[in-house]
Amino acid sequence: MRATPDPIPVPPSLFSARCRACWFCAALLVLVVASFASLNLQWAQFFSLEAARSMGRFLGEFFPPDTSPAFLAQVLQATWETLAMSALGTVLAAAAGLLLALPASRLHDGDAARGRGPVRLLLNALRSVPELVWASLLLIAAGLGPFAGTLALATHTAGVLGRLFAEAIENAPSGPGDALRVQGVGPVRVFLYATLPQVLPQLMSYSLYRWENNIRAAAVLGVVGAGGLGQMLSFHMGLFQMGKTATVLLAMLALVALVDLCSYVWRRQLTR
Repeated sequence: MRATPDPIPVPPSLFSARCRACWFCAALLVLVVASFASLNLQWAQFFSLEAARSMGRFLGEFFPPDTSPAFLAQVLQATWETLAMSALGTVLAAAAGLLLALPASRLHDGDAARGRGPVRLLLNALRSVPELVWASLLLIAAGLGPFAGTLALATHTAGVLGRLFAEAIENAPSGPGDALRVQGVGPVRVFLYATLPQVLPQLMSYSLYRWENNIRAAAVLGVVGAGGLGQMLSFHMGLFQMGKTATVLLAMLALVALVDLCSYVWRRQLTR
């Protein structure tokens, strides 16, 4: 007896009333259309010939960049200051984020996790305030300079990494930890010998990724007086010294590209 061929599957309809994802996409599309309709976007003026000429004259003022040895030494010092701010801020944030992630996560099925809700609200509060606002607030206590910028990066990034670390800890396989708990091992040793080894590569990857972001943020924080390349950029642009501004911008691009490359290589090594 000849077997009946399987029916050809019919592709799903483009929009289904029972599809939640379809309704979400439709609502998102309506929101985008409403945003374009409510904003006074001057597209014709933006793409006009006069705007192109003005932008060309403005970009022409950046050339040639200032390459005098005395100014390059200042830029090199500011570059190192920006790099140090981002690195120290990320290290402090990773330590604080891990300490906050423990009470913000449910370590096993029987864990009451009474502090999970309040600590997660704290993490939301820390990361909801941008680094630039934190720097403006901390300048009052720490004064002008890289110290306020470092604290601002650490405060904001601690909220981001704390939430990411908590999710990684909660999603870790519970088998090794359960085996140790059955044998009467305490919670601290369970975390150190069962949970942490499983999530450590993921935690390091998150930290390196945030370091990439903090390099860009540290370059901007100098605008409010937090030191580094951003402070030089704000100073020379305010004086319309466009040649010096171009040199600072090139240093920012080089620093971001270098850190992105190093972070990418390190994250690839962690995932092997």
